[in-house]
Amino acid sequence: MHLRHVGTTLFALVLSLTAYAQPTPVTVRVLSHDAKFVGSSVGGALVTLTEADSGRVLAQGVTEGETGDTDLIVRTPRDRRASIVTEGAAGFTAQLDLERPTRIVATAYGPLDFPGSATSVSASRLLLPGQNLTEGDAWLLDLPGLIVELGGLPDAPVRLEDGKSEIPIRARVAMMCGCPIEPDGLWDAAEFEIEAMLERDGRIVRRLPMRYAGEPSEFAGTLLVTKPGNYHVIVTATQPRTGNSGSSRAAIGAL
Repeated sequence: MHLRHVGTTLFALVLSLTAYAQPTPVTVRVLSHDAKFVGSSVGGALVTLTEADSGRVLAQGVTEGETGDTDLIVRTPRDRRASIVTEGAAGFTAQLDLERPTRIVATAYGPLDFPGSATSVSASRLLLPGQNLTEGDAWLLDLPGLIVELGGLPDAPVRLEDGKSEIPIRARVAMMCGCPIEPDGLWDAAEFEIEAMLERDGRIVRRLPMRYAGEPSEFAGTLLVTKPGNYHVIVTATQPRTGNSGSSRAAIGAL
């Protein structure tokens, strides 16, 4: 075959393949487990859409928008046909160009403003060329975990007086959407177990339950240090009913 004819044939083949690619819009939303959408108020969640068979990244972006309608998401019993999405609810939308039925993996990682508490969740599904996956709940990922921020620790080593020192501990604990935890609230503080631990040389030497500190999502306690050395303070939080959990740690010294 003449080279010019070969080139013409290949060009025609490329055009034919391109012609079969169809715009396929996809919206991914990330729901904090037992709470609301992970959106702009906590930095959103990073969403990556990957072609399952090849591992090729097709799209990536951050969920943006609001946490959604509280009554609709967490108070109202839900019919299986009903959507929990309202206008402005956080999500990430991408347009994929698919030539054939393709298995897609969606991975969400966040919340991005709290990297120490961030977790990830993945799911896969088959998408057809031209399929519109933006209506209703679209593609909904359920993100487990709790935001835990440890704060208020002294920057300098504490000094022991009469062989001991009391270190006040404060922590912020919230749902992954940033939704607050408080007594008798939608996320009742009584459902959560928050504990502070003192670690030295890889061993836990003291434990302390933390109590609600009077402000939404704020918990406090006091750890007793009786020996000089280098320590880590670790705060853990769990919601036994759902399995949500989170932790944070920081170093302190005692002289």
